[in-house]
Amino acid sequence: MFSTIEELETSFTKAGYISDENIATVLYLALKLQKPLLIEGEAGVGKTEIAKILAKVLDTQLIRLQCYEGIDENKALYEWNYQKQLLKIQLGKENSLAEKDLFSEEYLLERPLLKALRCLKSPVLLIDEIDKVQEEFEAFLLEVLGEYQVTIPELGTVTAESIPFVILTSNNTRGLTDALKRRCLYLYLDYPSLEKELAIVQAKLPNISSQLAEQVVKAVQKIRKELKLKKKPSIAETIDWAETLLALGAECLEPELIEKTTSSFLKFQQDNKTLVSKGGGTWLLEERK
Repeated sequence: MFSTIEELETSFTKAGYISDENIATVLYLALKLQKPLLIEGEAGVGKTEIAKILAKVLDTQLIRLQCYEGIDENKALYEWNYQKQLLKIQLGKENSLAEKDLFSEEYLLERPLLKALRCLKSPVLLIDEIDKVQEEFEAFLLEVLGEYQVTIPELGTVTAESIPFVILTSNNTRGLTDALKRRCLYLYLDYPSLEKELAIVQAKLPNISSQLAEQVVKAVQKIRKELKLKKKPSIAETIDWAETLLALGAECLEPELIEKTTSSFLKFQQDNKTLVSKGGGTWLLEERK
């Protein structure tokens, strides 16, 4: 565990995540107070990466529950291995087979929540894209995370061996309930400043030249600020674009090269048309007056 906020921020930097005082402070408090941390922001700004890096610097397991519309308790908590149970029934037809024999540890399939509760060392539990689930599932999560225990009717109550570090992420596709937000510390991740995004690109791609990295970041920042797009390029797409350019052996950006590689950072045809109508690569490389 970290003794200071500065120690946490330094650990993240060494692990390749460019943090700042605000991120480090909220994360430090979440760890210290053993409270879930809700991170909101646009897709691709580094929410999930925080959980991955935290698991890395704490040298613990990352357990990920990927949320989606229609997810239920069975997919999040546990299921019984019905195929194995059926086989056992078929093999044991001639002998008496008690129900307890079928609902034992041998047939239990751990899903992310149960797995996190049963870890001997506190894992990082990432509940990714919580905004995709229904409110009923939110309520179920609050119950599990509130007591860090769950009852399996056939086996009894399972209480957390070690309380997991819980990080929930949301892309803001819908509003979350007040009950969930009250129980979490909150962090909003926005698109980074030019300086921070440049540092991120250089940390992820140490072989990139200063000139190319700066040109890529300036271009992406200009796109975000001056074009009305269906989807603005995320930090992840900035890195993808820079990596694409490196793969092509680019030394610097040129209009024609930009137009050949827009698929790295623009994901909708209408956004590509918007860039073209503005002047394409030539416009992107124009210096602001």
